[in-house]
This record gives sequence, C-alpha cells and structure tokens, in this order.
Amino acid sequence: MKRRAALKTGLAFGAGVLILRRAEAQGATLNLYSARHYNTDEALYGNFADLSGVKINRIDAEPDPLVERLKAEGDKSPCDVFITTDAGRIERARQMGLLQPISSEVLTKSVPAHLRDPDNTWFGFSKRARVIMYNKEKVSAADAPKNYEDLADAKWKGKLLIRASGHIYNQSLVGSLLAANGPEKTEAWAKGVAAGEAEICVSNTYYYVNLMRSKKAEDREIAAKLGVVFPNQANRGTHVNISGGAVARYAPNKAAAVKFLEYLVSPQAQKYFAEGNSEYPVMAGVELSAELKSLGTFKEDQLNARVFAQNNAEALKIMDRAGWK
Repeated sequence: MKRRAALKTGLAFGAGVLILRRAEAQGATLNLYSARHYNTDEALYGNFADLSGVKINRIDAEPDPLVERLKAEGDKSPCDVFITTDAGRIERARQMGLLQPISSEVLTKSVPAHLRDPDNTWFGFSKRARVIMYNKEKVSAADAPKNYEDLADAKWKGKLLIRASGHIYNQSLVGSLLAANGPEKTEAWAKGVAAGEAEICVSNTYYYVNLMRSKKAEDREIAAKLGVVFPNQANRGTHVNISGGAVARYAPNKAAAVKFLEYLVSPQAQKYFAEGNSEYPVMAGVELSAELKSLGTFKEDQLNARVFAQNNAEALKIMDRAGWK
C-alpha cells in the first residue's frame, strides 16, 4: 500500500501528466489487453483508476494469443490498449494493422525516439538491457566477453547459456546484430554460439537485479557469484528492449487509452517500474532502485526498436540455420 500511496502523490497534476478529470471520466471504462504478467503492476493499474475515475477491465494472456484475438475480433474488438514485453511483438501487431498512431506531446517528449515507433503507433514505457553475465569462480573480469560478437569465440564453445532461437528476446538481440553487422557476419556469429554448461550467459538485467533483491538467501548468493558486462561499450552500445503500449485500432475509449499511456510515463509511474520489477525507466532523471544503481551507468544502442523488431523473422532464420536449439 505504501507504493500505491506514493504513486498517487502529485500524479494528477505533475510533470505534464494529463489524467482525465474525475468528473468527466465517471463511468468510463478502459479495456486493457496485457501480456505483462508481473504482480507488481497491480498498483499501477489501481492508481490510474483511482486518479482518473476510469475503470480498468484487464485481459491477461501470452502475447501471441492476444494478437490473434485482436485480429479475430476485428472492428468489434473492445480493446483500448495493448501492452506487451518486447518490441518485436508490438511491432508485429502494428504491421498487422491492429494498432493506431496517436498524437501526444506528453509521450513524444517523454519517450526517447529510439524507444518508440517512428510513426507514434507504439511507445516503450520501461526497458531492460541484454547483458552478458559470467561465473566469477570460473571466469575473470578481464577474460569475460566485452562484446556480443565475442560470444562466438571458440573458447566459449560449450560454456555459454542462451535462450533458444524461438524466444523473441533472442530474435530482437540478433535483429540488432543484423542491423549492426549485416546478414553474413551475423550468420557466422550465430554458428559460433553454442549452448552448454554455463560459464557465461546472456540475460536481461531485471532477472539479475531481482536475484539481488530476493528475500531468499540462496538467490542473493547466486547473484553474488555473477559478474555483469554491458556489451559493446566501446562501439554502438548495449542492446535494450522494451515493454511497450499502444492504442488498439478500433479502441472504443481512445481518449482514456491515450491518458493511460501518458500516465505510464509519469515520473512516479516510471519510478515504480524500477522499484516494482527492477526495470529501467525510459525517462531520464528518474530515481533508480539501489540495486539497479549499483550496476552503474552504461551506453545503450540507439538503434530504433522498430528496426530490430522488423529483423526478428530474418534473425530467427539465421539462428535456425546455425543450429540453435
């Protein structure tokens, strides 16, 4: 309850957040299709409802079934806002014509250009870095890979743990490599990456930070044994992915949908993403949790998220040809 109370403070009128006036919004409903399955998001939804007077009806499901549901419902869909956890998935919905561009000065000023769709159809509201972690008992900081490209070095064969090709997080990462290095070099890299007993792994930052923050001693012990490398700091920067939101193409409550997305980039809500699920806020200057702050600052890849999202299909083909499991 403390977090929820903290979110309320100043939200209605702070930092350009445009919450609907309660008197205007009484009886209004927002239909939210969400592929985010984090219990910590409950306070966010509750506070928007309290502040705006808009009731939220939420449908939680995996992203692909939600996209198929939107497609099947067509112009009869009740969905106002679609939220998912990867640029690839929300871009897929845009390409299928299931979302609509919106005009919002709040969103375009708050969300950096590389973390939103160039046509303002979808917007990132939290982000995570895709980092390299290493077992400090087996690998020294000096020997740990410094770039994603280094993972293809023969010395890591059988020692790298990474998700399968079918996982969209990997498709987005390899999509960013495609944009940086082209198909031939990316395919050669993919062939050099193999899974095995881990001395190093590729993972999102929030998994590591959640281990650090865990109430279980064994989780914190695991975190203490890991070193973290933000890759490609001497060149293009570390790949970041987003959780993003968009207004559905046939949203019956478009005004409330836009206000909800604007609410997600308010300073207070942005701070909650860092505190609630150990994600990075998309807005600069938002206070981070102590654990996130302990990772230090890093240079992030400025590649627009739509680019690596559109490369997902080709990235999957490359990984499959390279024999990823």
